[in-house]
Amino acid sequence: MSFKDHFSSVAAAYANYRPSYPAELFAWLAAQCAGHALAWDCGTGSGQAAQGLAPHFQAVIATDASAAQIAQASGPANVRFAVAPAEHSGLEPASVDLLVVAQAVHWFDLGAFYAEARRVLRPDGLVALLTYSAHSVNPEIDGPSGVFYRHTVGAYWPPERKLVENAYRDLPFPFTELQTPAFTLTAEWDLQQFLGYQATWSATKRYQEATGNDPMPALAVALAPAWGPPEQCRTVRWPLALRLGRLT
Repeated sequence: MSFKDHFSSVAAAYANYRPSYPAELFAWLAAQCAGHALAWDCGTGSGQAAQGLAPHFQAVIATDASAAQIAQASGPANVRFAVAPAEHSGLEPASVDLLVVAQAVHWFDLGAFYAEARRVLRPDGLVALLTYSAHSVNPEIDGPSGVFYRHTVGAYWPPERKLVENAYRDLPFPFTELQTPAFTLTAEWDLQQFLGYQATWSATKRYQEATGNDPMPALAVALAPAWGPPEQCRTVRWPLALRLGRLT
């Protein structure tokens, strides 16, 4: 089965330069679950969400359609990684207590994925869709970074990016939706890490493929005066959007 593959070619960089989700997010999600036998991290990428789920469940299944992404993924001993599309997981029916999709559901065939979710979730199971979009450091850094996002590579974002920018509010969500608290992702990054993150964007990759040019050196020059010493770490923040639903 084909899938929208924007990240296999940058799988190693994706593993190094994507932020981790806050531990309190997974503790809160686990507290909403009736059972804690199995969590499914669907579209796991490098395994960031799977690592956060692991302390709260007996087992975590982490799948991704990209073999290159799975090859870069890592997690504790109770996490099993497997190559599988979101729409055909291979999991047992009614086996999953919590299904998490972090920064990936906008790439899925939603109808087929939701059918698979209903098949594998326990009768009282939960599905959580996570996404984050605009990051912030400070106004001096956000300026050049925002120009890069909106203008330099702006025309190269896939159309699914609009779903992320709208915090998944436009997604159909055929579950009994629950209220959720606010969460924020944070990372302490130096300039090289901050640039590495933006280099993993699907729009950056498509810009490079379309133009034959690498936009990252110019972004580094634009950011350098505001960043200061490149080894200096700064706090990067992303508001996290969360939609949580119960299978009923």
